This record gives sequence, structure tokens and C-alpha cells, in this order.
Amino acid sequence: MSQFTINIIFVGLSFALYFGIAWWARAGSTSEFYVAGGGVHPVMNGMATAADWMSAASFISMAGIIATGGYAASTYLMGWTGGYVLLAMLLAPYLRKFGKFTVPDFIGDRFYSKTAAMIAVVCLIIASTTYVIGQMTGAGVAFSRFLEVDNTTGLIIAAVVVFFYAVLGGMKGITYTQVAQYVVLMIAYTIPAVFISLELTGNPIPGLGLFSNHTEAGIPILTKLDQIVVDLGFTAYTADVPNKLNMVLFTLSLMIGTAGLPHVIIRFFTVPKVADARWTAGWTLVFISLLYFTAPAVGAMARLNLIDTVYPQGVDAPAIEFDKRPDWMKTWEDTGLIKYNDLNNDGRIQLYSDSGLGAAELALASATADGGDVAAATAAVDKAKAEHALERDGIFVDRGWAGNELDVNADILVLANPEIAQLPGWVIGLIAAGGLAAALSTAAGLLLAISSAISHDLIKRNLNPNITDAGELKVARITMAIAIVVATYLGINPPGFAAQVVALAFGIAGASLFPALMMGIFSKRINNLGAIAGMLTGLISILVYIFVFKGWFFITGTANFPDTEEYWLFGISPLSFGAVGALLNFIVAFAVSYATAPPPAHIQELVESVRSPRGAGGAIDH
Repeated sequence: MSQFTINIIFVGLSFALYFGIAWWARAGSTSEFYVAGGGVHPVMNGMATAADWMSAASFISMAGIIATGGYAASTYLMGWTGGYVLLAMLLAPYLRKFGKFTVPDFIGDRFYSKTAAMIAVVCLIIASTTYVIGQMTGAGVAFSRFLEVDNTTGLIIAAVVVFFYAVLGGMKGITYTQVAQYVVLMIAYTIPAVFISLELTGNPIPGLGLFSNHTEAGIPILTKLDQIVVDLGFTAYTADVPNKLNMVLFTLSLMIGTAGLPHVIIRFFTVPKVADARWTAGWTLVFISLLYFTAPAVGAMARLNLIDTVYPQGVDAPAIEFDKRPDWMKTWEDTGLIKYNDLNNDGRIQLYSDSGLGAAELALASATADGGDVAAATAAVDKAKAEHALERDGIFVDRGWAGNELDVNADILVLANPEIAQLPGWVIGLIAAGGLAAALSTAAGLLLAISSAISHDLIKRNLNPNITDAGELKVARITMAIAIVVATYLGINPPGFAAQVVALAFGIAGASLFPALMMGIFSKRINNLGAIAGMLTGLISILVYIFVFKGWFFITGTANFPDTEEYWLFGISPLSFGAVGALLNFIVAFAVSYATAPPPAHIQELVESVRSPRGAGGAIDH
């Protein structure tokens, strides 16, 4: 049986399960569409929230970024996990006590302002849309490989699947579908990791295998990895982070972004009681930790296996011949996510850190062919050659290497790991189903958040308060369909790979929504003007900072400065600016609030009431 057939069987069976659940749990009212009727058990909700959380970024891209970034990329783990602690302790129970459908619902009533609610809607849509780009990108990567289609076709297939069960079932269908997806993705993630850990270290627990000895070398696996990546000119895998400020701010951005993401917060409106909201957060942490404990090992072992594939006799011996490359490389080349350029015409694949020489040579070739700035491209090649000659005392030049020849998209490493490690075909089929489950589950949750913001917060609460329940449900489904189309388009043209795009979304949510939620719960003095000014400050500051380096509205070629540390303000990456935006949000909100009249008495009483853990009812449509 061919690998393609195996993949189709695993993916087909999992999709049949999702579609069946979506049909069984289809929403018949706005309450079921928005909050699953408010009757989900905390354990089930924790599992669904974990699936919502363990997105394409977590399942597909996080281990990839750890594989390429090493210790420095551990900030993703710390930030995303720490954010759930913030959410459980500071937000979830209080928002559940408030009892509304959505985050803009809370902000609009707490700050007694339709304008505040509308700004929250804008913040929600921008953050969720940015986040969903990463999910659709990840889904496209998974579909393109395992269904053996191009990346764009893969994205379109993913959009059709999400459209069916998200539009049909709403939160009710998504919740129970995500329970199934959690089971699928966790099995898919851990089984290959166990095989690979056994193969490399003899330890069946990947998290422990990461700190065990390499079976063949007899030394700790991290020590071996450090040695070979340094020999290839890369920074040591376990090297410390030089920019501590950026690391701290990035971790904080991920934490507050986690606590401020609307599609996660809305999960806590689906349980019956306030106590259940806390239990949901606790169970979610348990379920998430199973994957996060494994991810660092998967990343490190994927990096080691990739290098061993290219240098089967060690990094000091000749690299593998291109014609003898393994089948998995050929398959991924067809997707365009692995690229090979034989720069020195030796028929072998050189993978190493070349000071940008390979990229500069390709840029020069492109400029020459397309009539670009050949002089500038030539200067860039000369500069890269000079740096290349200094690396490792010129050893790369002495070997005749003319630049790095293998470009591997970081998003593929988890999906390709079983193939790289030569595991059985059924394991590859299993991880295909898991990768797709991870991308689709979070995409569905995000699209629901966007849909509810427009249909409920914008239309029901402001533009057409008299719309019927059936009419609102229809608008919600139409809105979600439109959101899927937009998300698919943006997924085809993303501003980075999955984990980076997701980090931008977290920064936007953390800078704009998190401070408003915190101040709305814990400060009676923050008024409507302060909240509005704070949200606008946080949102505008982070968007401008991101667009300056990433391109305006993520349009290629519109960036004002290169996205490198020498151009960042105080060395702060656009991915880390969420924490700065949040600080500005807090400062402006407090300054404006204390310079103007305090909130009305009934609003201050509302804040007191929200803090009390008793007396919450179901989520209600105001």
C-alpha cells in the first residue's frame, strides 16, 4: 500500500469523524452557536480548549522554530503556558461571572460605551485575522504534503473542511469536534516522538530522552547537537540569548496575548458555573502540558536527524549526493517547502551557516535575469563572500562550498520527522491527520470569534438590535463564510511562517484587549474615555511598529526598515512589542480616567459584583 493511500485513509477517517460530530452537534440557536448552550463539562471543555490552543503554531511550527532556534525559542513555551496561568487566575472566572457572549460584550457594558465595544470588535478582528493566517498557512503545509498537492490547493481544501463544520455547528459543533481533534493530534504527536526518542536515546519518554545520552555517540544528545551545529557555523543549540530584554518582553507579550485572545476567552462562557471556568483552565493546562513537554525533544531530534540525513558520515565528511537524497526530500520538494540550489556544481547538498552568501548569489542571479539592481546585488555578494571566508577560519571556503544549498521551511520539520527517521507508513499517516486536526481546530475557533464579533457585537447590539434569533444566526454563518475566504487568501500570502504570524497576533491582543479586560475587572476608576484611549493607543502603537518592519498591512515591499535588530527600537523585536503596547495602554487609560469624571455608581457596583465568585448564571444575550 502506497504512503499516499495510507495518508488518505487516516485523513479521510478523521474528517469523517469531524463531519459526523458537526452534524450531530449542529447549532439550532444563537446560544448554541456562540457558547454551545453553556452546558459543556469542564473536562470536555478543557480538552476542546487545548485543541483550540494547540494550533498549527503549536503542533506544526513550534517544534520547527525550536529546532532552528534552540534554547532561544523556549520563550514560546514559557509565554504560551504562562499565559494560561494568567487567564485562569485573573480573567476567566470573572468574565464567566459577567455572563455575556463575547469580549466586546463585556467591554461595551463595563465601560458603558458603544464606541468602546466597537473598538474592541476592531481589535478582536485584527488579532483573530492575523492569528488565523498562521493556522491557514499551517493547514496548507500539511495538506500540500500529505495529499500531494501544491500549497495553494492545500489551503483551499482546508478552507472547505473548516467551512463545513464551523459554519454548520458554531461553538457547539466546534467544541465536540475539537475534543475528537485533541485525541487525534495528541496521539499523532506523541507516537512518532516516542519512536524517535527510542531510536536516538533508548528512552521512550521524549521529554526525558532530550536529556539522555545519544545511543551511538555515547554523549548527551544536546552536547552532540551543539557540536555539529557549531561545526556547521551555526550558533550553539543551547546558547544563551544575548538580548535578555527582548526575550523577557517577548515572553510577556505571549503571556498577555494568551490571556487576551478572544477565541480562548469565549471558551469560558460555555461552562455552567464560575468554578467550572477555573476547572476548565486547570484541565487545559494539563492537556497542553502533554504536548509542550514533548515539543522541545521533537525539535532537537528533528534538527539532529535532518543534519544526519545531509551528512550521513558526519559533518567533516562529504555531504550526501543530490541524486541519492531520500524520497522524503523529493516529496517535500514538490510542495516547494524544500529547495535545493547546487551553487558549487558538485552534485552534493551543503547545509551550513554561510553568512547569507547563498541568498546573495541567488539575488544576484535574479537581478541579472530580471533587470534588477545588479550593482547592489554584486556588492551584497562580495560582502557575504568576505564574511564567509572568515567563518570557521575559512574551512568552508577550503572545502569549495559556495553557500548554503538547502532551504528547509521550518514548518515542515514536525510533519517530516517520521519520514526523516524512517518510521513506518502508518505513523506518517497518523501525523498527517494530527497536523490537519491542529490547524483546523484553531482556525474554526478563530473564525467563530470573528463571526460573533460582527454578527452579535456589531449588528445585533448596534446596527440592528431588533434582528431575530434566526436572522442573527444566518448573519453569523454568512460572516464566518466570508471570514474563511479572507483567511484563505491571507494564508496564501503570509508575512512569516506559522509561529511568527501567531506571535504577532498575540502581541496585538495583548496590547489592545488584555489591559482593557484587566482594568475592567480590577479597577473601578477606569472610565469609558480612559478605556477607549488606552485601547486605541495599544492597538495603533503595535500595528505601526509591526507594519514598519513587516510591511504595511503585510504587503510585501512596503516595510520602512529591515526587520533586523540593528533597526529595532531599543532592540525590541516587532514580535515582542505587545508588552510595550500594553504598558502604553495602561498608562494612557489611567491618565485619561483620572483626568476625567469617574464611572457612574452602577458601573462601580457592577465591578464589585463581577469580583464576587458566586451568583453567576448562564451566558446571556443582552
